[in-house]
Amino acid sequence: MTYLLALDQGTSSSRAIVFDGSGRTVASAQEEFDAYFPADGWVEQDPEVIWQTMIDSAREALAAAEIQASDVAAVGITNQRETTLVWDRSTGECVYPAIVWQDRRTQERCEGMKARGLEKLLRDKTGLVVDPYFSATKVAWILDQDSALRERAARGELCFGTVDSFLVYRLTKGQVHATDATNASRTQLFDIREQIWSDELLELFDVPRAMLPEVFDSAADFGSVHADWLGSEIPIRGIAGDQQAALVGQACFAEGMSKSTYGTGCFVMANAGSTVPESDNALLSTVAYRLQGRPTYALEGSIFVAGQAVKWLRDELGFIRDAAETEQHCRKTGGDTRGVYVVPGFTGLGAPHWRPDVRGVVTGLTLSSNASDIVTATVQAVAYQTVDLLAAMDADGVRVTELRVDGGMVVNDWLCQFLADMLGVTVHRPRVVETTALGAALLAAVGAGVFTSLEAAADLWQTEASFSPQMSEDDRKRRLDGWHKAVRQALA
Repeated sequence: MTYLLALDQGTSSSRAIVFDGSGRTVASAQEEFDAYFPADGWVEQDPEVIWQTMIDSAREALAAAEIQASDVAAVGITNQRETTLVWDRSTGECVYPAIVWQDRRTQERCEGMKARGLEKLLRDKTGLVVDPYFSATKVAWILDQDSALRERAARGELCFGTVDSFLVYRLTKGQVHATDATNASRTQLFDIREQIWSDELLELFDVPRAMLPEVFDSAADFGSVHADWLGSEIPIRGIAGDQQAALVGQACFAEGMSKSTYGTGCFVMANAGSTVPESDNALLSTVAYRLQGRPTYALEGSIFVAGQAVKWLRDELGFIRDAAETEQHCRKTGGDTRGVYVVPGFTGLGAPHWRPDVRGVVTGLTLSSNASDIVTATVQAVAYQTVDLLAAMDADGVRVTELRVDGGMVVNDWLCQFLADMLGVTVHRPRVVETTALGAALLAAVGAGVFTSLEAAADLWQTEASFSPQMSEDDRKRRLDGWHKAVRQALA
């Protein structure tokens, strides 16, 4: 039997899943870890914790599957995007903590770039807006902390990479410094039309070319996991950023097909085909995947906080003991929060607002408001933000008529139904909810020759449940009016 090992390194956990050749989950393992917040808007992680939780999860998944590394045809990697690491090329040790995609420390630099009129240049070349979200200002910030670091980077003694690149470097014991086109397209240093690192952007951000990884297709030869790590060498044959991997895992291979992933954040992505999509509504144009040198593009809307708000309810407020309890609270209120809205702008608001300065707001509180109201409003905020993203896509000419959803939050039936009601479209939940990992496995399968193409794997996708709209238009409009009033309060 063919086995594939997916390494899914996310913002709040590292997960490894063993799939068989039919896309069925054989075994999995997961380890959570924490970020830390040294200053307002700063979000960091320990690179060694990222690495150790990932390799430990891989070992645990293989043991749970009762197979050896030699039984695995290929490894696929998917990762939290934009998170930035800089490490010593000779030792593999990072020179600074990982700066997480949610981090806002480079906001002032981004504002300065906007003031210089650089938004159009960056948009045209990268498909991205000017925001601290992306990697370029993060790596520049690290180098700016010490002139010796910048000198070492220029000499090629330091490596820059997103999490996928860091994992490949560690897994191959320094033999391969590479990334794929999807992750490269999120750095703001990569020309998505020319599919190359841009000299103009490297000069603009003052990032030395010598520290950059080589950019490969999403299904390619990324070297092999060293035998010391898992017992035998395993070829690494697929890589994609987590949202692009979810698009693949949801089998959205035709132009216009859309998915929405509800993990730490929420990301709606629509396949845009072979042409870079243009957005007039602050959505992102990005590489969906690249095979045989040919990129497929996507239009994306990014919400910074989704599942992380549930973690906040659990860890900081103590309103729940487990994420699954949110569904009980939602059913208790029946979705009626009595005017309470939560705008989860803990690290700013993403699309379509792009306001890194905004912070979270709870509004509409009365003396009768309770924990269930706030929990329900927090879950509802995920749906409300998705409505805003689909409205922006519609204005850009991409009409979403049905939505495939995935991620840890969508095991909540109540949320899926509320999504369908608020969006006014049918929501499909797949048999394999962790489609991010499945997408990485499918790319690895293509890279290893297990499948001849991604389209050949499309039949593996199966619906587990569908949710159709049931809410009246008047009720839907009333709720959205309240949400948009709350957002205006946050923006103010």
